[in-house]
Amino acid sequence: MDRPLVALVLAGGTGTRLYPATRSDRPKQFLELVGDQSLLAETIDRVAFADETYVLTREDFADEVRQHAPETAVLTEPEPKDTGPALVYAAHRIREQVGDCTLVCLPSDHRIEGEFAGVAQRAATVARDTARLVTIGVEPTRPATGYGYVEPGEQLDGWSTVASFHEKPDRETASRYVERGYYWNAGIFAWTPTALLDAARATPLGPLVTALDDGDPGRGFDTIDPISIDYAVLERTENLAVVPATFAWDDLGSWDAVARHLPRDEAENAVLGDALTIDASENVIGTDGHVSVVGVDGLVVASFGDRTIVLPTEDAQRVREVVTALREDERF
Repeated sequence: MDRPLVALVLAGGTGTRLYPATRSDRPKQFLELVGDQSLLAETIDRVAFADETYVLTREDFADEVRQHAPETAVLTEPEPKDTGPALVYAAHRIREQVGDCTLVCLPSDHRIEGEFAGVAQRAATVARDTARLVTIGVEPTRPATGYGYVEPGEQLDGWSTVASFHEKPDRETASRYVERGYYWNAGIFAWTPTALLDAARATPLGPLVTALDDGDPGRGFDTIDPISIDYAVLERTENLAVVPATFAWDDLGSWDAVARHLPRDEAENAVLGDALTIDASENVIGTDGHVSVVGVDGLVVASFGDRTIVLPTEDAQRVREVVTALREDERF
């Protein structure tokens, strides 16, 4: 490439749906969930092909980021307000520091198996050559309701235009999307900073772009509400492309997702940590101590520190409701 390729890793979230393994002071990206490295360290290794790597996080996590990713540059956002403000802020800052470049942006908490570098570099090439915003699309393995979907349009050389972009659907709609050949939106993007910032100016993120141009990011964050990059920009732009993934991908966002990557016993219990199961099957068990599970099926049982949660596996997404209630009581 005739301009630097910069990897931008987002590491500012906490991973609320993996409570109580995650807490406000123990975010998911620093945990060793399915390997012998933290999720952040695995992600940094994954983007070793880039000319430079940045990690965007919140101020409270910056020192720990440096421990897990000592060779990377660290940016701290003024305030966590979802991926829209985060990616716009990082694009502006990196353009100031690096100049004209191409960004590959990815979360720090995904599970990827297979050849990632080639797909990411292809997406970056499309972003550079077409000035489009590029998302990497994953072929669905099930009608998941927790992911956005991308409808491919015109097929070109290793990429497609995007006919439509849809946020998280209900199950019936997700099944229809899978049947029609839509991709999952993996939340992995490529673009030039200028392309993203230009697209963001005519969206709810416009005041932030203006404030960044004026050198006042604090004012910009004060004037906007939290919003994802999907809602703020990707659903509004016609300048979007999709590059299909050739790697296996999973978002380790909930206990049932983590279970897909854990060893299972003969009764199909997925276990992280030290657990004893008796007459129990198809449970997801996670602990940093010991848990015994007797005579129950299909539960998430997670116990870390002084906190424990138990709920049906099919309701694993409802952990978020527990965290919301605990935050209201300032107990998260």
